[in-house]
Amino acid sequence: MQLPITISGIASVSALGTSQDEVWQRYILGQPLFSKEIFNGKESWISAITAEGDTSLSKLRDSNVHYNRLDRTVLLAMLATKKMASMVSLTGKRAGINIGSSRGATQLFEAYHQQFLTDGSVSAYTSPTTTLGNISSWVGQELGTDGIAIDHSVTCSTAMHALLNGIAWLGANMADAFLVGGSEAALTPFTMAQIQGMKLYSTTENVMACESMRLQKTKNTMVLGEGAAVALLERGISEKTQAVIQGYGFATETLEHSSSISANGVCFQKSMKMALDNAKLESVDVIVLHAPGTVKGDMAEYNAIAKVFSQKLPLLTSNKWLVGHTFAASGMLSIEMAILMLQHNKLIENPFFSNQRDLPKTLKTIMINAVGFGGNAVSIILSKP
Repeated sequence: MQLPITISGIASVSALGTSQDEVWQRYILGQPLFSKEIFNGKESWISAITAEGDTSLSKLRDSNVHYNRLDRTVLLAMLATKKMASMVSLTGKRAGINIGSSRGATQLFEAYHQQFLTDGSVSAYTSPTTTLGNISSWVGQELGTDGIAIDHSVTCSTAMHALLNGIAWLGANMADAFLVGGSEAALTPFTMAQIQGMKLYSTTENVMACESMRLQKTKNTMVLGEGAAVALLERGISEKTQAVIQGYGFATETLEHSSSISANGVCFQKSMKMALDNAKLESVDVIVLHAPGTVKGDMAEYNAIAKVFSQKLPLLTSNKWLVGHTFAASGMLSIEMAILMLQHNKLIENPFFSNQRDLPKTLKTIMINAVGFGGNAVSIILSKP
């Protein structure tokens, strides 16, 4: 009998904090972690990492002369990984790494490009420090691993696709452990201009700026955040196991628009059904939605859930109303939220959505959804060890 794929450790760096205790306390507190910053002459809501996270990032950057040349995206991934590695050892294991990013080395790329526009010169470090492969390779350098190191971008479902890759590598016995996740540091003028240019960004003055899962809204309310989140996957259950991957599903759909999915979220319907079939389940206790706070995105995912689960909806929630959309890292932050809810046997409610059923006595299974541009949906079902 094949051993189950499990999550042995998980860690993140975001506006929620830098430790699982801190992250959980911020979920319990339930106050949006947004601040205002000026981009391109306009004040906008954002979700930035905590002051403690910034201090830790500075210490990491100063710890090695080579790290001064790395993008913030890479350093965030390294910082999250160091925190995870302090809890789970990789010694003696064939370890692979797959940490992706939607935008990659955004800050460095914009700075280098501006230098090129200004004086026509290009630093010798421009190309090697702005390639997407920087993230996993530098994490591997920091950990001292010598296994496969993969980077990719599937936009907002990047971390969840990394998790799928880890499942495949472990299932094929090509690794003993696989570090998966996503990192994003896209709080930059050009990236902000792109999202605002798509008319997706929140324009409210209210600190409840991201109305994720408020199905009645008529305006888009996305808020951009930064962060990194990583998980260590292994075969079998041990004393370190935090959650069992009970099921997984993935799907794409025919594009109707380059930045949105179909009205009934066909890709989500397919990925959720696959995950349920894979787990041999008819339903789950909770679903953590992708729900980016956009009018069409939130509604399409809800419609997909209604199609799959009919009148017996699981409890529904999300975290972007609290921490914003961290692009590549968002799916793994949702995985972390699900693990914490399983551990504490508590649902973190979304203030914009009212569930129509009561919490079961024991939370046993949670589905997590994510989707990227192009309709690349992933659904993961976690259960208690």
